Amino acid sequence: MHNKKVMFISSNGGHLSELMQLKSLFKKFDYHIVTEKAKSNHYLQEEYRDKITFLVYGTKKNPFTYFFVCLFNFIKSLIIFFKQKPDVIVTTGTHTAVPMCYIAKFFRKKVIYIETFANRNTKTVAGNLVYPIADVFVVQWEEMLEKYPKAEYWGWIF
Repeated sequence: MHNKKVMFISSNGGHLSELMQLKSLFKKFDYHIVTEKAKSNHYLQEEYRDKITFLVYGTKKNPFTYFFVCLFNFIKSLIIFFKQKPDVIVTTGTHTAVPMCYIAKFFRKKVIYIETFANRNTKTVAGNLVYPIADVFVVQWEEMLEKYPKAEYWGWIF
């Protein structure tokens, strides 16, 4: 399994906290982490050194700026994908991860999407976008199986 290249990707904040719950899996694979650069996660650079890459932090509060951040992050995601050459993408979302999921799918790589724990009854925008292309779509609440009928319920990752 150490030969399998797995990219773990998420936005900053709660999505990153969820992703880091999977860190026991990191050592089982040739892994790489991708997230947004923020003051709150600066410590990750020291801990993961060359095993982590940062995208630009984006927020929808300013739609004009957000568009350019998303465009830049898409291009950077392409570069990261070609550099890392992952076999599998594992993500807890959100907007930061969506382009990487589509890039991976385009190049016939596996996509595992874990819908956020924060939503128990409503779909997320990122979940809606990735659901049709995910090889495995995981929900953390049984109620979400009504929203995503082809999903798998694995319980909480916390």
